[in-house]
Amino acid sequence: MPLQLKPTLREHIAATDRPLVGLWACSGSALVAEILAGSGADWLLIDMEHSANTLPSVLAQLQAVAAYPVTPVVRVPFGEDVILKQVLDVGAQTVLVPMVSNAEQAKALVESVRYPPHGRRGVGSSLSRSARWNRVDGYLGDADSHVSLIVQIESADAVDHAAEIAAVDGVDGIFVGPADLAASLGVLGQQTHPDVLAAVQRTFDAVRDAGKPVGVNAFDPVAADAYMAGGAAFVAVAADVSILARQSEALAARFIPATDDTERAGY
Repeated sequence: MPLQLKPTLREHIAATDRPLVGLWACSGSALVAEILAGSGADWLLIDMEHSANTLPSVLAQLQAVAAYPVTPVVRVPFGEDVILKQVLDVGAQTVLVPMVSNAEQAKALVESVRYPPHGRRGVGSSLSRSARWNRVDGYLGDADSHVSLIVQIESADAVDHAAEIAAVDGVDGIFVGPADLAASLGVLGQQTHPDVLAAVQRTFDAVRDAGKPVGVNAFDPVAADAYMAGGAAFVAVAADVSILARQSEALAARFIPATDDTERAGY
């Protein structure tokens, strides 16, 4: 019997009338990714840029979350043809590419994720999970409908070109990265600095005017609420490692007296 693939993030956004809430998977653990997938979150980012994730761990996580009603997104470390081809072949349907600064880069990425004659993605559907080893009828001809490309704006230069990037045919959405944007604006580590917030909103406005959805990373709940009110269609609100770090700290603070000066390392 022919198999059906799940909707991409592009389709999920189009079918929903509220901002989609996402979680970030950095640990490289399929078990942790499965726990996040069952949380009720709308989408899950499997990150290869700022984590120890490799192609085998991405595959394991895609398999682990497949049983849940969550939309997985894989962020590649950079926009390179071979990496994108391999990530797509192991079954990623929505890919996020960081550090895109202009329309020319965006156009090249569109070509990377599309088969000829409209692109240069290598053809290996009979060998790969992407087409479920040719069990998805018509995959080669319909591949564009099964792949969603999101590009990340995270520099002052990219903000200036946001409208042009968003207007590129085949770019399905823009994701804003306030951390690197803050560094680019000279306020490293200050993601909620007024200059950063203003640049994010400029990007939101430009992307929405171009008719594309825009998302943002916001691990601070107040910032996340503000971004949703400001027009974000999808927002990442926490990462597996940050949840573990903050909640373990809260538990330790809850049960260990503040006056306890025990040396916790080597006690």
